[in-house]
Amino acid sequence: MAEAQNVLGTTLEVCCNSPITGYYRDGFCSTGSQDFGMHVVCAQVTTEFLAFTKSQGNDLSTPVPHFNFPGLKAGDRWCLCAARWQEALAAGVAPPVVLEATHARALEVCNLEDLQKYALNIGH
Repeated sequence: MAEAQNVLGTTLEVCCNSPITGYYRDGFCSTGSQDFGMHVVCAQVTTEFLAFTKSQGNDLSTPVPHFNFPGLKAGDRWCLCAARWQEALAAGVAPPVVLEATHARALEVCNLEDLQKYALNIGH
């Protein structure tokens, strides 16, 4: 199986291990046939985004110990559903993204130019 690619066409990098993110909870924004939400955008969440996603019915800030989920705070990195990132963009609250850790399948929903406008410079 080929290595997963990011939106830049290079090898997908780790998004975050603390808290551990990704559909497969392996730190990567990898996806597969069971990931109907396409959790492929590596974002550094903001207070505004967390409030927005909670208002849309997806509370990412409240801990859920049963699922070993600590709850997110501003500055945490998390693999977001590509469609949710697009909704946040339209609402003016899109969080910054790590392009190197955003899976290429994000481009099925998001424009590379939009992702680049919100790119974090991670010092490569």
